[in-house]
Amino acid sequence: MTLSDLPLHGSAQVESVRDLHANDAIARRLRELGFVKGEDVRLVARGPIGGEPLLVQVGFTRFALRISEARRIDITAVADGAAA
Repeated sequence: MTLSDLPLHGSAQVESVRDLHANDAIARRLRELGFVKGEDVRLVARGPIGGEPLLVQVGFTRFALRISEARRIDITAVADGAAA
């Protein structure tokens, strides 16, 4: 499952960020922002047009991501209330 598949207000844990090619700057930046294995994430909101951008919370920080960026982040969904 990827972060783009997470239902609204759903919680999950990051498994990995996929590199699409060597020296993938977007994947590297996502990891630098905190999308690393074991980190709790939550989908806070979706944009009004096409559901984009996604407002995602990692730890105590919120980020707006494009759906194409969220598709790079593999997750494991957790039961409601189990992740921050």
